[in-house]
Amino acid sequence: MQDRPYYVHPQAEVEDGAEVGSGTRIWRQAHVRQAARIGEQCNIGKGVYVESHVSIGSRVKIQNHVSLFEGVTVEDGVFIGPHVCFTNDMYPRAITPEGQLKSADDWEVTETLVKYGASIGAGAVIVCGITIGQFALIGAGAVVTKDVPPHSLVLGNPARFHAYVCRCAHRLSSIQERDNQLSGWCEQCGTLCVFDK
Repeated sequence: MQDRPYYVHPQAEVEDGAEVGSGTRIWRQAHVRQAARIGEQCNIGKGVYVESHVSIGSRVKIQNHVSLFEGVTVEDGVFIGPHVCFTNDMYPRAITPEGQLKSADDWEVTETLVKYGASIGAGAVIVCGITIGQFALIGAGAVVTKDVPPHSLVLGNPARFHAYVCRCAHRLSSIQERDNQLSGWCEQCGTLCVFDK
């Protein structure tokens, strides 16, 4: 019996020094490193790896076998599909120029931010140093190499803009621009979305 306000599967590992919020569930073979932070009511799927100093907000759903490496910040309400991989080094090498194995001190971590309500499709690769905007939608298998504006749908390798999407993830129509803001109508849920360009 667990005497903590969150659930950890017996085959998962949460290291001492990790912070996990109330109501979060961490499933089989997941590994959460020390100094990682996970908010409340999250679902961390099978085989997820959360490295030290990764910050995950509340009500985040992370599907099976996602890798989140140091430098990644995920805000509240984000969905991350299975097998998504976040990178964290713009110039990766196993060895120094002199041929010595790199140590932790030799790595230059480049940060990545996933903002509130964004969704990342299965198998996407997120190259470090970018921001994924609020309610953006990353298509399955996309390779994201630059910032994704709020409410944008991006697809492909490299990922390119295809449409604007609602908070419910359906495409917006009748897009209008005014005072550096965009607005669009969602025929699926009947919402008028207004957001910064």
